[in-house]
Amino acid sequence: MEDGYQNRTAFIKGAKDIAKEVKRQAAKKVGRSVDRVSDEYSKRSYSRFEEDDDDNYPMQGSQDGGYYRGDSQAANDDEGGHSDSTEGHDEDDEIYEGEYQGIPRADSGKGSLAGGPGSVGAGAQQFRDIGVSEAERRKDQEELAQQYETILQECGHGKFQWSLYFVLGLALMADGVEIFVVGFVLPSAEKDMCLSEPNKSMLGLIVYFGMMVGAFLWGALADRIGRRQSLLISLSINSIFSFFSSFVQGYSTFLFCRLLSGVGIGGSIPIVFSYYSEFLSQEKRGEHLSWLCMFWMIGGIYASAMAWAIIPHYGWSFQMGSAYQFHSWRVFVLVCAFPSVAAIAALNAMPESPRFYLENGKHDEGWMVLKQVHDTNMRAKGYPERVFSVTTIKTVKQMDELVDVGTDTPAWQRYRLKIMSLSQQIRNNILACFRPEYKRTTFMLMAVWFSMSFSYYGLTVWFPDMIKYIQKQEYESRTKTFTKERVEHVTFNFTLENQVHRQGYYFNDKFLNLKMKSMVFEDSVFEECYFEDITSTHTFFRNCTFIASLFYNTDLFKYRLVNCKLVNSTFLHNKEGCMLDFSDDFNNAYMIYFVNFLGTLAVLPGNIVSALLMDKIGRLRMLAGSSVISCVSCFFLMFGNTESGMIALLCLFGGISIASWNALDVITVELYPSDKRTTAFGFLNALCKLAAVLGISIFQSFVGITKAIPILFAAGALAAGSFLATKLPETRGQVLQ
Repeated sequence: MEDGYQNRTAFIKGAKDIAKEVKRQAAKKVGRSVDRVSDEYSKRSYSRFEEDDDDNYPMQGSQDGGYYRGDSQAANDDEGGHSDSTEGHDEDDEIYEGEYQGIPRADSGKGSLAGGPGSVGAGAQQFRDIGVSEAERRKDQEELAQQYETILQECGHGKFQWSLYFVLGLALMADGVEIFVVGFVLPSAEKDMCLSEPNKSMLGLIVYFGMMVGAFLWGALADRIGRRQSLLISLSINSIFSFFSSFVQGYSTFLFCRLLSGVGIGGSIPIVFSYYSEFLSQEKRGEHLSWLCMFWMIGGIYASAMAWAIIPHYGWSFQMGSAYQFHSWRVFVLVCAFPSVAAIAALNAMPESPRFYLENGKHDEGWMVLKQVHDTNMRAKGYPERVFSVTTIKTVKQMDELVDVGTDTPAWQRYRLKIMSLSQQIRNNILACFRPEYKRTTFMLMAVWFSMSFSYYGLTVWFPDMIKYIQKQEYESRTKTFTKERVEHVTFNFTLENQVHRQGYYFNDKFLNLKMKSMVFEDSVFEECYFEDITSTHTFFRNCTFIASLFYNTDLFKYRLVNCKLVNSTFLHNKEGCMLDFSDDFNNAYMIYFVNFLGTLAVLPGNIVSALLMDKIGRLRMLAGSSVISCVSCFFLMFGNTESGMIALLCLFGGISIASWNALDVITVELYPSDKRTTAFGFLNALCKLAAVLGISIFQSFVGITKAIPILFAAGALAAGSFLATKLPETRGQVLQ
C-alpha cells in the first residue's frame, strides 16, 4: 500500500507539472507576463485522482472521530501525520497578476480576450467562483474554530501557556515602560536640551503618535506574516531606537528616536493579546488574558523605581567637555529598553501561533506546534506517555498566496510585486472589518475605545499636572517681595531663592559662586556689579539696566534678560547649553516618581478582581460596570484640593478603571475572526492613542483654570462608553472565531 501511495503521489505531481507547462505556453502566446496565476486547471487535473483514491483509501473516522487516530492506524502513523489539505501542494504554484484587478486570466478563452460575447459569461463565472470560494472559506473557518477548541482542550493548560505568559508579559511590560519614560525624563531633559514650552509639549505627545502608527502597522502585518515575526520586528525597532535616544544630544534627533521607538512598541498590545488568546481554551481565556494585563502595571512600577533610583543622582553621569553630556536621565532611558530586549531574547524560543498557520493553509506547521503544546504540558503534569491523538486538522481554503515570480524577473521587481500584493491584502483586511457582518461591532468598539482612552489618559496626565499646580501655588505663597531697596558694596555668595526684587539699586555688588532659583528682578539698576560662576533656574531680569558690569562664567543668557539695557557691560566665558542641576527639583522629582508608583500600584486590586470575575460575570458586565463606577468616581475630583487628596483620587480612579480596560481587551480579541483579529485590534488601539493625544491636550489646557470642564468631559465620555458597551455582543463561553 505504501508503494501504491508513493506512485499515486508521483503521478499526481507529474500531471500537475504538465498542466502548468501547458498554461505557461498559452500565456506566452497572448503576450502576458505570468507573475501570479490561479492554478484551476492544475487543481482539476489532479483532483480526480484524489477523489478516486479516496474511494480506495478512505480516511478513518467520521465527524466525531475523523480528526483523531484509530486504534489500528495509530500504531502505523508517524509522529508528523499527513494532511489531505497539504498533500500534493506545490510551493511553485503561480497566480495571475491581474486576478485582484478583475483582469481575465490568459487561459480564460479567446472570447474573453477579444471582448466578445463569451467574455460576459466568463466574467460571471469568475464572480460565481469567487463567491463559492468565499463561502467555502467561511465554512472552513467555522469548522476549524470548533475543532481547534477541542484540540486545545486535549492539550490542556499548563507549562507551555505559563512560559508564553511570561514571555509575552515582557513585551507588554515594555509598552507600559514606554508610556512613562518621557514623562519621567522631561523635567531633566527640558533643562539639558534647553526646551521651550512648545517643544516640551511635543516631546510629551510624540510617543503617542508613534504608538498610533505602530499599532495600525504591526497589527495589520501580524495577520499576514505572523504574530511572532511581527512582534519580533516591532520590539527590535523599539529596542534599537530606545538605545539611540539615550545617546543623541540634539532635541530633533532625540524626538525622532522617541517617535520610532513608539512606532516599534505600538505593535505590542494588539499582537500580544491576539497571540496569547490563540493558545487558550474558552474557559481559561478571559481569566488569563486579564492576568496578562498585570505586566503593564509591572512596567509602570519598573519605570517609577528606576527613575527614583537613577535620575536624581550625579554619580550616574559623565560629560566630555560641553559638546557631549551623558546625564543620569539618559542612563534611565537606556535601562528602560531592557524589558524589550529581554522579550526579544525569550520570544525566539517560542513558536508561531498554530491558529495563524491553520488559517493560512499550513497544516503541518500548525500540527507540530499543537503537538509541542500538548507534549510540554503532559510532561510537566507527569503524563509523558500520553500521545497527541490528532492526526488531521481542518485548514482554511486560501483565496490568494504570495509566490515566486520566476528567476528571470529582476529582484527589485519581485520585491515590488510582493510588497504591492501584501499592501493590497492588508487594505482588504482593514476594509473587511467594515463589512456588513462586522460593521456595527466595529463602530461600537471604536466609540468605546475612543471614550475610554479620552477620559483615562486625559485624567491620568491631568492628575500630576494638578499636583504640580498645587505645589506651585503653595511655593508662590511663600515668595518674598522687596521694593526700592538700595544695596552697595555687598558680596552675595549664598543661594538666592523664591524672591522678587522691584525698583532696586545695586552698586558695586558682587554675586559669586551662587545659585539663583525662582528669582525675579524688575525695573532695577545694576552699576559696576560683578557676576561670577552663577547657576540659575527660573530666574529672570525684566526691564533692568546694567552699567559697567561684568559677567564671568554664568548662565545668564539673553533670554533671561527681558527688555534689559546693557551699558558698557561684558560677558566672558559663558556657560554653554542649559545647566542641569538635580538639586533644584530634588524633592519634586521624588514626589513625581512616588505619585506615579502609587498610581500604578493602585491598579493591582482591579487586575485581581477582573481576572477572577471575567469568566464568571461576563465581559460586558465587567466593562459596563467598571465604566459606570469610574464615571461616578470622577465627581469626587471636585474635592481634591490638596496633594494627598489628589493622590488618593488618582489611585481610586486607576484601580477602578483598569477592570474596564481588561474587559475591553478580552472582548476585542474575541469579536473578530483569526484572520482579522490583530488588524482590527491594531486599528482600534491606534484610535485609542489618537484619543489619548486629544484628551491630554484638552485636559492640560484647563490646569489652573477650572476643574469642572475636565471632570465633565471625563464623566461624559465614560458614561457614553458604558452605555455603548452594553450594546456589544457577549463573548463569554464562545469558541475563538
